[in-house]
Amino acid sequence: MSRQIIQPDRRRLARERAEIQVQYESVDELFSEFTRDINEGGVFVATPNPLGIDEAVEMSFQLPGGVDSIRVSGRVVRVQTQEEASTAGMAIEFDALDTNARSAIDRLVRSLRSGH
Repeated sequence: MSRQIIQPDRRRLARERAEIQVQYESVDELFSEFTRDINEGGVFVATPNPLGIDEAVEMSFQLPGGVDSIRVSGRVVRVQTQEEASTAGMAIEFDALDTNARSAIDRLVRSLRSGH
């Protein structure tokens, strides 16, 4: 088994707690997990089997109150093991988001920050 390199938390924006079911794929594997938190730049996906640092990911999820699924691509920027924190998983930074996806995520994050 290859050894994971744990990267420091480099996020620029604070994440807001949000449990959203997300489907993601890497190479030719498909996974379904839940996010732990989200911000305008990415998500933390709780999983006992995180992907490797810098691995490309295609994701789809439906935001609370949303009708359409959002499809985004991203890259794993941080991996966290169960020994390091209470939740094992990976931080995924979004690549360029289309206007609709960015607006929907921004609205959700603003709503979470304001407590609504």
